[in-house]
Amino acid sequence: MFTSFPALLATLVYAVVGIVIFAIGFLVLDLLTPGKLWQEIHQKQNIAVAIFAGAVAIGLAMIVAAAIHG
Repeated sequence: MFTSFPALLATLVYAVVGIVIFAIGFLVLDLLTPGKLWQEIHQKQNIAVAIFAGAVAIGLAMIVAAAIHG
């Protein structure tokens, strides 16, 4: 019953680390771009900025997944 507990624990640790790295990456992106990303996306409804942020988010997620998997 508890033979897969270490695997479950490792999965949870990797998930938390991945989310933290992803959040830090998004904050760095926000600092490197002019203006505030969330304000541009949410308040000003800037679709171009939303597409750019989404593309960067997918890229960051792929890098984090490859780092965790490999």
